[in-house]
Parts: sequence; structure tokens; C-alpha cells
Amino acid sequence: MAIDTTPTSAPSSTPAPVVGQQAVARPAPRLSPRDRLVLFVLCAAQFMVALDFSVLNVALPVLGADLGMSTSALQWAVTAFALPSGGFLLLFGRMGDLYGRRRLFLAGLALFGAASLLATLAWDPASFLAGRALQGLGAAAIVPTGMSLLTTTFPEGPARDRALGISGTLLSLGFTVGMVAGGVLTDLLSWRSTMGLLALFALVVLPLAPRLLPESRTPERPRLDVPGAVTVTGGLLSLIYALTTAAEHGFGRADVLVTLAAGLLLLAVFVAVESRSAAPLVSLPMLRRRTVAWGNLGGLVTFSMMSTVVFVLTLYLQEVLHLSAFETGLVFGVQGVLSVVAGTFAPRVIGRFGTRRTLVGALAGQGAVGLSLPALGEGGWSVVLATAAVSLASMCHLGAIISYGLTVTSGVPDEEQGLATGLVTSTQQVGITVGIPLLGVLATTATDLRSGVHTVLVVDAAIVLAAAVLVAVGLRVNRPAGSGTVEAEPLRAR
Repeated sequence: MAIDTTPTSAPSSTPAPVVGQQAVARPAPRLSPRDRLVLFVLCAAQFMVALDFSVLNVALPVLGADLGMSTSALQWAVTAFALPSGGFLLLFGRMGDLYGRRRLFLAGLALFGAASLLATLAWDPASFLAGRALQGLGAAAIVPTGMSLLTTTFPEGPARDRALGISGTLLSLGFTVGMVAGGVLTDLLSWRSTMGLLALFALVVLPLAPRLLPESRTPERPRLDVPGAVTVTGGLLSLIYALTTAAEHGFGRADVLVTLAAGLLLLAVFVAVESRSAAPLVSLPMLRRRTVAWGNLGGLVTFSMMSTVVFVLTLYLQEVLHLSAFETGLVFGVQGVLSVVAGTFAPRVIGRFGTRRTLVGALAGQGAVGLSLPALGEGGWSVVLATAAVSLASMCHLGAIISYGLTVTSGVPDEEQGLATGLVTSTQQVGITVGIPLLGVLATTATDLRSGVHTVLVVDAAIVLAAAVLVAVGLRVNRPAGSGTVEAEPLRAR
């Protein structure tokens, strides 16, 4: 995507001027060379983390044989990363607000690079899983602080729309590239090269970041809400463990039921703690904002349901149509290319229709395209249909990713951007985690895999379409929207 290099206009967090019921369109600001470098550093770090979510999947059987890990233990190659990367997002996002986002971003980047090197050189299962867990901890620091650095660096409006559009595109592309690159690297080199690639990314980005990124934190330094931090982190860790384990073994296991109940209980305690805290980790009035509550619902649904589609289509393409892992990767490679195209045009769509209408329309499009997938059969034409449908659904999905991030962070003061982006990224992580165990089990436990896949796809599409309706009502998308991020309505706690 070409970016103009004329110096950017002075930052402003003021929304577009309002005339009557519509926001007046502002010309899209151009980015200076330094802005481009800042965006490169932040987006490269986000791409690196997205790559880590999928690059190892194809390599797991080879990895297990090399390190002597049983089939059941391979689950921990994914879970060891997912637990800290999701569990510590809110805590690290708030710590960045209080103690310095740049400082925590750099620490997370250094930790991620060192952990990737440890995983590359792992000599036994324990050392490999330790590397994966430390990668997850580094990612939990990189993602919310990187996103809040982006939203505080680029002013609300077209500049932020463009920056988040590029970031969202690379997030989606990173996941897709990981699926393809994992198979290619494992076949040509070894599974260790997948982890080495991540270490190389960190090595490229880390020297640039200190020179380019400004420090950003709240002007005041309230004490960290320790009870809130303990309960929300424990709750998210328990919930993610339960869901990732259920994806492999179902909900009947005792450890799944216990950790699921513990996670829900801890999150309930967290809400009670926050309502009484003088300096809460999460501001409950913020959670009562329509944009935060309904925007995050849209984000949760688009991530969880799209991850489910990718999962069941992977099973369908390999088990029903008997495509190889490489051929399956090519199908999702087309999806990745069209996601880049969608990311190029998403800021223009948002500028034309506004973030809320774009979010609702993208969800509706994702669900509508998903309704075509149950027509998949066993002939060669099904590969074409699957490729076209998942690509179009992913284009809508990317529009939903960008617009929900903008919806949630618009109008939020700079001192709370770490919290807002922590909520966005927590929604993303939980969404990726929750969809497969809740719906994927319908396919994996069905007597006939093809019919099971069809059932999942119908339910998936119905959930997305229902969410589009709920978000439209919740955000009150009921009048024409002018260009601009906030669609002429001031944000306030509700």
C-alpha cells in the first residue's frame, strides 16, 4: 500500500466538526517519513505476534517426533503460548498506561525475541514449552502497548483509520502467512526454522523501536489495582486453559469443568472488586459505553466465528477433499491476498459510511457469505467455492476487525488508551480461543465429517448475522452517517 510522504498535520484528538446530524468530512492527512517508520515498527511487531499464532500448527507432528512429545502433549505447544498471551493482556495494557507504553513494548519485544531463540534451540519438551510460554508473555506486553502507541501517535480520524487499517491487514495476513510459511519452512528446513523466523523478526524490529517510538503514559501515576490484576489475570488464564483444552478433549474432563467454573467466578469477583476500587484496573463506566460494549461484542463474534470457519474448512479440505497440507495452505493464501486488498480499501469505506455502519455491514457480509459454504460437496468445484467463499468472508472479517477497533477506541482519552486497546486485544484473543471448542466439536464428533462441517457452518453464519443485528441496535445505527470516526454522536458512559 503506497503511503504519501508529505509531513502530517498536527495531531488532534478532536472528532470531526458536526453539522446537523452528520460529521463534516476531513481530508485524509498524509504521513511523514517518520510516521511511516513508526507505523512499520508497530505493524511489524503485530505481524510477528500474529504469525506466531499459526506458524507452528503444520509443524506439530514433526516437532513432537523430534523432541519426543506425545500426541496429547502437543496441545501444550499451543496452550503454553495462549495462556500468558491472553491472560496478561489487560494487566500489561494498564501497566503501559501507568509506567510507560514504550518501555513495556520494548521489554515485551526483547522477551519475545529471546524466547523465540530458546524455542528454536530447545533440547527437550520442557525447554521448548518454556520458550513458548515466554513468547506468550512477551506477546501480552507487545500487543496492547503497541496498539495504544499507535492510537496515541496517530490522531483520531482519517490518520488513525489509515494506521489501524494497515495494522488490521497485517494482523490478518500474519495469521494466513503463518499457515503457509509453517508448512514450507518445515518441509524445506525443519520445524525449528518456524521459531527462528520469529527471532529474526524481533532482531530486525528491536533496534529501530527505541529511536522512533515516543514514550507515552498517563500524566498521573495512581497505584496499580493489585486485587483487580490478580482476579482478572487468574480468570482469563483459567478460562483460556479450559477452552483450549476443551478444543482437544471436549468439555467432559474434570480439569476443563473446574477451570471453566473458576475462571467465571474470578471474573465475577473482578467486577465486584472494580466497582469498589479507587483506581480500578478497568473503569466500569468505560465498559458501559455503548461503543466499548457493543464494539467488543462485534469483535468477539467476528474473531471466534472466523477462526471456526478456518478450522472446519481445514478439516474439510484435507479429510473430505483429500488436499495436501500445502494445497490447503494455498487456499488460505488466496484468502490472505484478498485480505490485503480489503485492508487497502477499508479506511475509505469507513470514511464514507462511518465505523459503526461498517462494523454492522461487515458482520452481515461475513455471515451472508458463510451461508453459501454448506453447499460444499465432494467434487472439484467445491475447492473453488471454498476458496471464493472463505476469501470473501475474510474480506468482510477484516473490515469488522478494523471498524471494531476504531469503534472501541474512538473518544477514549489518551491516558486510557492502554486500557481500551487491552480490551480490544483481550476480545481478539478470547475470540480466537472460544470459537473452535464451542462449535468445532460439532464437526469433530459427528459420525459423518462432511455433515458435521455443514452443521458448524450454518450455526456459525447464524451467530454472525444475529450479532450484526444486535450490534446495529446496540450502537443505534439508525440514521445516515457522514464520514468520520465517531459518526457525529458524542461518546458517553451508559
